[in-house]
Amino acid sequence: MFEVTDPLDALEAHSIYILREAVATVSPLAILWSIGKDSNVMLWLAKKAFFGRIPLPVVHLDTDMEFDEVYAFREYLVKAWSLDLRIAHCPPYESTDPTLPANARAAARKTEGLAQLLTDGGYQGVIAGIRRDEQATRAKERVFSPRGPDGAWEIRDQPAELWDQFTPPPLGGHVRIHPLLAWTELDIWLYTKRENLPIVPLYFAKDGKRFRSLGEKNITEPIASNATTLDEIIAEIAQTKTSERAGRTMDHDSEDAFERLRAGGYL
Repeated sequence: MFEVTDPLDALEAHSIYILREAVATVSPLAILWSIGKDSNVMLWLAKKAFFGRIPLPVVHLDTDMEFDEVYAFREYLVKAWSLDLRIAHCPPYESTDPTLPANARAAARKTEGLAQLLTDGGYQGVIAGIRRDEQATRAKERVFSPRGPDGAWEIRDQPAELWDQFTPPPLGGHVRIHPLLAWTELDIWLYTKRENLPIVPLYFAKDGKRFRSLGEKNITEPIASNATTLDEIIAEIAQTKTSERAGRTMDHDSEDAFERLRAGGYL
């Protein structure tokens, strides 16, 4: 009997299984692309799952506040990987919940953009590149995560997922599929190196700083780092005690800001 012994091979195989299950059971379906390190790996896995070409629209929820390097990388990868890119422009800041802290409110533009995308496209599901180790609230997620008609996430009422049996979209709602939930930040970088995947250059240090997590330029800051190569990033991540989202200003607004965003539909 064939046994997978390389942890990256095991993660890859399971993610490919999830992606194929999603395409086989949920329609219409789209894949969300943030253009960051995680969603780039997710697109690569989708290419592997479907023999070199992703059979789904690839959607970027665009706030028009990405870094210039992110937009340049988007245009490059769309051509290099022949992606069926759809750009969904997010509503303005003023349309978000005014009771949220300022930075969380800016991030919530993507919640509103996703809700509009689901309405306009009639999607029963979206595939997203979140990981459980990335943030405490995300650690409670399911692989197939049902959302009600308002997009809200019932964190205390989630389906069991035994033996990779996943939940279909609820009536009137949709399901979010997370192929990378079991991956860690270190896994992402090790896999990026192994597969020789292109990445946004902002991840590499310049003048003693680099971006560890990419968000919009108005709510994302670099961290102190001298890592200018993949090997140096991997070594840094392997020993750091600092949160991956240390540069995300929304995470520092208030203790419950991120959980409120997630409960309301944020990715």
